[in-house]
Amino acid sequence: MCDQWTRQLYALAVNRAAPADVLLRLLGQEDDCARRPVPQRAVLPQEVIEAILVHPDPQIRKAFAENAHADPDQRARLVDDPSKSVHLSLAVGPMPYREPVPPLPDWAYERLLNHPEALVRQELFGWGGRPPAHVLVGLADHEDPLFRLAACRDAWHELPDEARQRLLHDDDREVRLAAAEQVCPEDEERTTWLIGELEGSWREADVLRTGRLTRELAERLVAEGERLAAIAGNPSLPPDLVARLAVDPDPAVRLVVSARPELSEADRAAIDYTVDPEARLGTLEWVWERREDAARLRQCARSAHTWLRRSAAVCPGLPADAVELLAEDEDFAVRLLLAEFHPAPPPELLLDLYLGGTHRAVGMLTARPGFPFAGLAARFGDSPDPEHRMLALRDPGLEPELLDRLSRDPGTRNAAARHPRLPVARIRELLADPDEHTAAAAATNAALPPEDMRRILDRAGVPEIQVNDRTSG
Repeated sequence: MCDQWTRQLYALAVNRAAPADVLLRLLGQEDDCARRPVPQRAVLPQEVIEAILVHPDPQIRKAFAENAHADPDQRARLVDDPSKSVHLSLAVGPMPYREPVPPLPDWAYERLLNHPEALVRQELFGWGGRPPAHVLVGLADHEDPLFRLAACRDAWHELPDEARQRLLHDDDREVRLAAAEQVCPEDEERTTWLIGELEGSWREADVLRTGRLTRELAERLVAEGERLAAIAGNPSLPPDLVARLAVDPDPAVRLVVSARPELSEADRAAIDYTVDPEARLGTLEWVWERREDAARLRQCARSAHTWLRRSAAVCPGLPADAVELLAEDEDFAVRLLLAEFHPAPPPELLLDLYLGGTHRAVGMLTARPGFPFAGLAARFGDSPDPEHRMLALRDPGLEPELLDRLSRDPGTRNAAARHPRLPVARIRELLADPDEHTAAAAATNAALPPEDMRRILDRAGVPEIQVNDRTSG
């Protein structure tokens, strides 16, 4: 559990206005709970970065290696770190939610690709930030099959034809499988081979969905009746077999058939399918492939099929008239996906979902472009719901009197304590509040003067920063 001082020190560490000397002192104190946020900050002064890079605690250096906001050139300096665990964190890289991460410089990938520890090399191709395709292209002929495998999976379309042919006939089975998976949508022979090789594995389902099927294989798979939900959406499935699966006893199979791209609205309506409002359906691949095709997206947005409308809602090329249509859709997931993914979601949709939604994702909608903060103070400043009153704090036209009142309201006090237009005198009052959560909230306020931050450090007994020689960790 965090005590009062730890909470305030943590708050200073995340205060976006904390000056370099405050951050350096936080880095030098012993409480890990309070110093760990420093290397994870979005903005760091250069002198603080220098201190992080030579910090004696490898956990601090690892946290910087995983910072999605840090300059890749600065993170790359950790390839010279004495700790293998730091190298591992650098190889895994940052994994922010739905945000791209700029790649490391090429020279850093070259060093990590030649790292003496196999685990570090392996993590470069794991779930984190993988090397960019132009780096992986050069690995297609590498002696290590792990590298050739990465080139197959993440740089296939950048490879020259001769390199692809070599990988399709590679000595390593896993490399051959990965290469065959890349070409199976157009290659019946390799689809047949893959289904035999991958039987029972999770990768088999992808081949069944996308691989080009011979008539003989398609008939056999349908007759076996075991993997029909995957096969039902395969683009190469013959029409008569599609018709057979459209009346299959399994509702999951009928649902997949009903969402095939070649069907008309009448065809879809003739299939007995249902879409559960709570069902988590992935974006239809054929819709995503046409994500900039305005005409096709309009068709999907106007479809009676919920799955097509959900798929259209995530596409950046959705035209304005279709956006307007889907913003009024009867399906909650359609509206939420539109709000989450469209580059310019309707402002009132964002607000309506935030106010009326129960899904955990609605809480993040205030970060979406165009959220209508203006006017929320007048609209919600006196709301009986504290969550709605907190929206008033986001109004750029918030009056000082209402801000002061909300800073004294038990339901909004902590949120108001963070407001950058709160007068310094009131911030100091809240900083001295007996409720440690309120005091910590005030310590995060960017309007808190630096001298107040330093007094907090002094009262907590935090010494000046002492940078020691880093250890191997």
